[in-house]
Amino acid sequence: MKKPVSNTQLVHADRLLNRPQHGAVHESTNNSVLFEFEDVADLEAVFQGKKPGHVYSRSSSGSAVALQNMLSDLEKGAGAVTFATGMAAISSVLFSLLKAGDHIIVSQYLFGNTRSFMETLKNFAIEISFVDVTQADLVRQAMQENTKLVFCESIANPVTQVSDMQGISELCAQKGLLFILDNTMTPAPILDAKALNISMVITSLTKYIAGHGNVLGGVVVDLGNYDWQQYSNIVDKYKVADCTQWGLTQIRKRGLRDMGATLAPASAHQVAIGFETLNLRIHKTCENAMAIARFLQQHSDVNKVYYPGLGNHPQHKRACSLFNELHGGILSFELSANVDMRRFLNTLKLVISATHLGDTRTLALPAASTIFFENGAEQRAIMGIGDTLIRMSIGIEDANDINEDIAQALRVAKA
Repeated sequence: MKKPVSNTQLVHADRLLNRPQHGAVHESTNNSVLFEFEDVADLEAVFQGKKPGHVYSRSSSGSAVALQNMLSDLEKGAGAVTFATGMAAISSVLFSLLKAGDHIIVSQYLFGNTRSFMETLKNFAIEISFVDVTQADLVRQAMQENTKLVFCESIANPVTQVSDMQGISELCAQKGLLFILDNTMTPAPILDAKALNISMVITSLTKYIAGHGNVLGGVVVDLGNYDWQQYSNIVDKYKVADCTQWGLTQIRKRGLRDMGATLAPASAHQVAIGFETLNLRIHKTCENAMAIARFLQQHSDVNKVYYPGLGNHPQHKRACSLFNELHGGILSFELSANVDMRRFLNTLKLVISATHLGDTRTLALPAASTIFFENGAEQRAIMGIGDTLIRMSIGIEDANDINEDIAQALRVAKA
C-alpha cells in the first residue's frame, strides 16, 4: 500500500510551494492580462521559452502556475498545465499530441462527453479503437504500427469498471506508448499513478479537487515516467533543453496559446482553496460510499449495486490492490421492477438530482436518459448501462441520513 496523502501537505502546499507575498497563506488572484518588461530582451526570452515568466495570461499567470505547482507536487509529477474545464484538458492534450494518421486505443466505458469527443477526433483522421480496458490483453490485441497512446479512466462512470492499469502500463512501456489516465474518480489520496508508471494523468478539477460544485477546471500532470525523446509527434521548436518538459511545452503552446482553453485566475484560486480539504473529503466520501453500497445491496427493492468496494464486483481484488483502502465516491444501482425509478428520484429529500459528481452533497440521476443519452442504446449496452440505472455521487453527509432518505423514497415509489 502506498503512503497516504498527508493533510498537512495539502493544507500548507500553497504557502510552502509558492511563497505568496506579504506573508499571505494563499497565492493572490492576479487578473492582469498583460505583463510589463523593463528590458525587451527579457520579453523576448520568455516568448522563446529561454526563461520562465508570463507574457500573456491566456498562456500563463501567477495564479495558474501556483495551482499547477500544487497539483504537480500532489502527484509527484514533472509539471502540470491547468485548463478551463476537465473536457478542455482532455481535448487540448489529445489535439496537441496527435496528428492525422495516428491510432489511439481508448476505453469502451468512457464517460459520455469524453466518448463524444473521441467521435470528433475521428473527423481529423485519427483512428480510434474502443476496447474493454479491464483486460490488458485486449489492449495488446488492439495495438497497431501507428498506435500512439492508450487513454482510459481509472474507474469508469457510471458502472465502475476498474481498468487494468498495471497491465496496460506494462504494455505501454514495452511498446514505447503514452499511457494517459483520467483519474478524476481516483485522485492522489486513492491512487498513486506515478508508482504505476503511468505517463500522464488528466483530472477534472471541478470534481473532487475543488469539491464544492462552485468552480470549473481541469489539469494534466506529466508524471515524469515517459521518455518524450521517443515520441515522434513533438515539434522541433518545442524541444526545450529539459526533454522531460517536451510534452507539456507542446500542450501549453497549442492547448493554451493556440486554442485558448485557459483557467481563469479567480477559478485557480478557488480550486486551490478546495484542494486543502481534499484528503478529508475523499476519506469521508469513500467511507460513506461503502456504507451506502452495503445498505443498497441488502435492500429487497434493489436488484444490483455496482461499487468496487463490494466483494462481488468483477474487479474488487484489483481495486483492493490499486487503491489506498478507498474505493471511490461513485456507485450505481438498478431498482426492482416494482419500483418506479423517476418517482424514487423525485421523492428523495436529501439526495439531489443533478448532473455532477465529487461534490460535498450526495447526487443522483438516471444515467441512460441524461449523461449517456446521446451515446445511443447500442453503445450503452456495451458499457453496461441499463435504461433504469441510477448513478449516485456520494457526499460527506452522515451516511445514515442518506440511507434513511433512500429507504423512505423506496417505500413511496413502490407500485
